[in-house]
Amino acid sequence: VQLQASGGGLVQAGGSLRLSCAASGPTRTMLGMGWFRQAPGKEREFVAGINWSSGTTLYSNSVKGRFTISRDNGKIAVYMQMNSLKPEDTAVYYCAAPRPYMSPLNGPGGFQYWGQGTQVTVSS
Repeated sequence: VQLQASGGGLVQAGGSLRLSCAASGPTRTMLGMGWFRQAPGKEREFVAGINWSSGTTLYSNSVKGRFTISRDNGKIAVYMQMNSLKPEDTAVYYCAAPRPYMSPLNGPGGFQYWGQGTQVTVSS
Protein backbone atom coordinates (compact mmCIF):
# COMPACT_ATOMS: atom_id res chain seq x y z
CA VAL A 1 0.00 0.00 0.00
CA GLN A 2 1.31 3.40 -1.00
CA LEU A 3 0.03 6.63 0.53
CA GLN A 4 0.46 10.08 -0.98
CA ALA A 5 -0.35 13.06 1.21
CA SER A 6 -0.65 16.70 0.21
CA GLY A 7 -2.10 19.98 1.35
CA GLY A 8 0.21 21.24 4.06
CA GLY A 9 1.48 24.79 4.24
CA LEU A 10 1.90 27.93 6.29
CA VAL A 11 -1.14 29.60 7.83
CA GLN A 12 -1.82 32.14 10.54
CA ALA A 13 -3.42 31.16 13.81
CA GLY A 14 -7.16 30.85 13.39
CA GLY A 15 -6.83 29.88 9.75
CA SER A 16 -7.67 26.66 7.94
CA LEU A 17 -5.97 24.01 5.85
CA ARG A 18 -7.18 20.83 4.16
CA LEU A 19 -5.00 17.77 3.90
CA SER A 20 -5.54 15.01 1.36
CA CYS A 21 -4.22 11.49 1.15
CA ALA A 22 -4.71 8.97 -1.63
CA ALA A 23 -3.96 5.26 -1.28
CA SER A 24 -2.94 2.86 -4.00
CA GLY A 25 -1.90 -0.75 -4.23
CA PRO A 26 -3.58 -3.65 -2.40
CA THR A 27 -6.19 -1.58 -0.58
CA ARG A 28 -9.04 -4.11 -0.55
CA THR A 29 -8.16 -5.25 2.97
CA MET A 30 -8.02 -1.74 4.40
CA LEU A 31 -10.81 -0.94 6.85
CA GLY A 32 -10.03 2.76 7.00
CA MET A 33 -7.29 5.34 7.35
CA GLY A 34 -5.98 7.87 9.78
CA TRP A 35 -3.83 10.91 10.35
CA PHE A 36 -0.91 11.33 12.73
CA ARG A 37 1.38 14.24 13.43
CA GLN A 38 4.84 14.77 14.85
CA ALA A 39 6.04 18.07 16.22
CA PRO A 40 9.75 18.84 16.68
CA GLY A 41 11.11 17.05 19.71
CA LYS A 42 7.90 15.14 20.32
CA GLU A 43 6.66 11.66 19.58
CA ARG A 44 4.28 10.99 16.74
CA GLU A 45 0.69 11.17 17.93
CA PHE A 46 -2.65 9.98 16.60
CA VAL A 47 -4.87 12.79 15.33
CA ALA A 48 -7.91 11.22 13.66
CA GLY A 49 -9.18 8.03 12.06
CA ILE A 50 -12.13 6.96 9.96
CA ASN A 51 -13.73 3.60 9.25
CA TRP A 52 -14.63 3.11 5.58
CA SER A 53 -17.85 1.17 5.91
CA SER A 54 -19.52 2.92 8.84
CA GLY A 55 -17.96 6.36 8.53
CA THR A 56 -17.24 6.24 12.25
CA THR A 57 -14.55 8.69 13.24
CA LEU A 58 -12.23 9.13 16.17
CA TYR A 59 -10.30 12.24 17.18
CA SER A 60 -7.66 13.11 19.69
CA ASN A 61 -8.88 15.48 22.37
CA SER A 62 -6.49 18.17 21.17
CA VAL A 63 -8.22 18.52 17.79
CA LYS A 64 -11.80 17.48 18.54
CA GLY A 65 -14.23 20.12 17.34
CA ARG A 66 -11.65 21.78 15.08
CA PHE A 67 -10.55 19.03 12.69
CA THR A 68 -12.80 16.88 10.53
CA ILE A 69 -11.70 13.69 8.82
CA SER A 70 -13.69 12.46 5.85
CA ARG A 71 -13.47 9.84 3.15
CA ASP A 72 -13.96 9.83 -0.57
CA ASN A 73 -16.55 7.25 -1.56
CA GLY A 74 -15.27 7.07 -5.10
CA LYS A 75 -11.58 6.71 -4.31
CA ILE A 76 -9.46 5.25 -1.57
CA ALA A 77 -8.71 8.63 -0.07
CA VAL A 78 -9.12 10.60 3.11
CA TYR A 79 -9.18 14.27 3.84
CA MET A 80 -8.75 16.31 6.97
CA GLN A 81 -10.22 19.75 7.22
CA MET A 82 -8.35 21.69 9.88
CA ASN A 83 -10.03 24.82 11.21
CA SER A 84 -9.18 27.25 14.00
CA LEU A 85 -5.55 26.25 13.73
CA LYS A 86 -3.26 26.99 16.63
CA PRO A 87 0.55 27.33 16.77
CA GLU A 88 0.64 24.07 18.73
CA ASP A 89 -0.81 22.31 15.67
CA THR A 90 2.50 22.90 13.90
CA ALA A 91 3.89 19.51 12.93
CA VAL A 92 4.57 17.13 10.09
CA TYR A 93 1.30 15.36 9.35
CA TYR A 94 1.27 11.76 8.15
CA CYS A 95 -1.57 9.79 6.69
CA ALA A 96 -1.57 6.15 7.64
CA ALA A 97 -3.34 2.89 6.91
CA PRO A 98 -3.82 0.03 9.35
CA ARG A 99 -2.76 -3.56 8.92
CA PRO A 100 -5.09 -5.67 6.81
CA TYR A 101 -8.53 -6.07 8.38
CA MET A 102 -7.60 -3.97 11.39
CA SER A 103 -9.72 -1.03 12.47
CA PRO A 104 -8.17 2.43 12.24
CA LEU A 105 -9.96 3.33 15.46
CA ASN A 106 -8.21 1.03 17.91
CA GLY A 107 -5.09 3.01 18.61
CA PRO A 108 -1.83 3.74 16.82
CA GLY A 109 -0.41 0.24 17.16
CA GLY A 110 -2.55 -1.11 14.34
CA PHE A 111 -1.12 1.15 11.65
CA GLN A 112 1.36 -0.32 9.20
CA TYR A 113 1.54 1.97 6.16
CA TRP A 114 2.66 5.59 6.22
CA GLY A 115 2.66 8.46 3.78
CA GLN A 116 5.64 10.73 3.28
CA GLY A 117 4.44 13.50 5.58
CA THR A 118 3.35 17.04 4.86
CA GLN A 119 4.42 20.08 6.89
CA VAL A 120 1.82 22.24 8.59
CA THR A 121 3.09 25.45 10.15
CA VAL A 122 0.81 27.76 12.11
CA SER A 123 2.18 31.18 12.93
CA SER A 124 1.01 33.20 15.91
